[in-house]
Amino acid sequence: KFINVPGEESVGPGEGEGWPPHMFLDKYCSFYFVSFSFPVELSLLRFLSAELTRGYFLEHNEAKYTERRERVYTCMRIPRELEKLMVFGIFLCLDAFLYVFTLLPLRVFLALFRLFTLPCYGLRDRRLLQPAQVCDILKGVILVICYFMMHYVDYSMMYHLIRGQSVIKLYIIYNMLEVADRLFSSFGQDILDALYWTATEPKERKRAHIGVIPHFFMAVLYVFLHAILIMVQATTLNVAFNSHNKSLLTIMMSNNFVEIKGSVFKKFEKNNLFQMSNSDIKERFTNYVLLLIVCLRNMEQFSWNPDHLWVLFPDVCMVIASETAVDIVKHAFITKFNDITADVYSEYRASLAFDLVSSRQKNAYTDYSDSVARRMGFIPLPLAVLLIRVVTSSIKVQGILSYACVILFYFGLISLKVLNSIVLLGKSCQYVKEAKMEEKLFNPPPASTSGKPPHKSQNKCKPSQEENLSASVTSQPVHPKENVIPLLVTSSSDQFLTTPDGDEKDITQESSELKHRSSKKDLLEVDRFTICGNRID
Repeated sequence: KFINVPGEESVGPGEGEGWPPHMFLDKYCSFYFVSFSFPVELSLLRFLSAELTRGYFLEHNEAKYTERRERVYTCMRIPRELEKLMVFGIFLCLDAFLYVFTLLPLRVFLALFRLFTLPCYGLRDRRLLQPAQVCDILKGVILVICYFMMHYVDYSMMYHLIRGQSVIKLYIIYNMLEVADRLFSSFGQDILDALYWTATEPKERKRAHIGVIPHFFMAVLYVFLHAILIMVQATTLNVAFNSHNKSLLTIMMSNNFVEIKGSVFKKFEKNNLFQMSNSDIKERFTNYVLLLIVCLRNMEQFSWNPDHLWVLFPDVCMVIASETAVDIVKHAFITKFNDITADVYSEYRASLAFDLVSSRQKNAYTDYSDSVARRMGFIPLPLAVLLIRVVTSSIKVQGILSYACVILFYFGLISLKVLNSIVLLGKSCQYVKEAKMEEKLFNPPPASTSGKPPHKSQNKCKPSQEENLSASVTSQPVHPKENVIPLLVTSSSDQFLTTPDGDEKDITQESSELKHRSSKKDLLEVDRFTICGNRID
């Protein structure tokens, strides 16, 4: 018997006599590849003894096991960080949704009052109305027209028509409605933005549109069809709640777990995960409104008996709990498989907060509700039309006391909206400062609005350091004068631009870098329906 160590003299029988083989392994394995021939006499007992006594040291691969431990800690942090983002995003959607019921009617009234009293004060400006007032009037008119159009849709007939279908057919219909809702949301905000811009575009420019009236009819048709689609979704959910064996509700909830299979085993980048987070926020808030509609319809059928509300309560909690559990599991495994840290959700929260803060700037270019619609794909107008239709048909207002209760309820909604806006604005300023994004609030927008990347220009108009964030967010919007660069960054919802690298570079170097940067966009440039990589999540 012998032991042959490469690079050393062979250890003969005399030197290695009586030394167990593992001692030579312990002696040389740290420096050499050791090979030796065992004695011929092998036994099962010796094999079992070696299997029971052999050891290993995890510190020899410390980096690997440290990384695995960090993945576990990341998965443990995901529920907390995700729910913080979800709560913040849901309150943002609530703020935009309450705006339609509270401040929008008041703004429409003020705009109409200015329009009718304008001859008394004279025309001091070239515009009859400010662009924001024109958009408010258009939103109010669309809301009123679609509300009266919804009276021709019979909710009861739709309910019995859907209830007569088989369970499998209803499951397929519900999945088709979810896909149609995403398609409507992606194209609907473009229709509304086109209407707002066509109505407020300066008249000195060359006419390059089909006119305000065709755009207006397209917007009315879109809001009406989208409201009907959401009504069918709510009716299907109502049928699932009222079924005796709850089989349809179980199938609809299992559809959420199918979403895990279609998401966690795909490659995700940071921008794709941001889109998915926005989609989950919008989906969760929409489900809350649909559950509210279902409860209103059921309570009306049972003459507002409070006991029936406790019958619906377990099913409502089950739907909300399943949605929350699916989101947590989905995001936990996506971040695990793609090596994304849990800190990315604080960046997402700061990006959403940036939209709110930027909409309060002097030269704000959009209303906050429209910014939420672009970022998350949540359009409040169709959902508001449906909720108004359901509430007015479910609750009968008769007598002076009833109207007094309605007025008090309206003032309560205004108080809730104002309180929610104040808290959100304060938290948004905090998140923007923590993310060190204050400088982007005062960056000039790119001069190019086409699909080509704009050339970098020197910023000669820098804001003074004395202007702080809290003072700027409470200022009223001012109509920008000509030849003055607005001091606000343009959101990516309107322009899909690559992220600038900072200093000036050569044109040839920029063209070579654009190929590498085209697929990686800044979070502020990613909305719900921006293609990141090769897909929209």
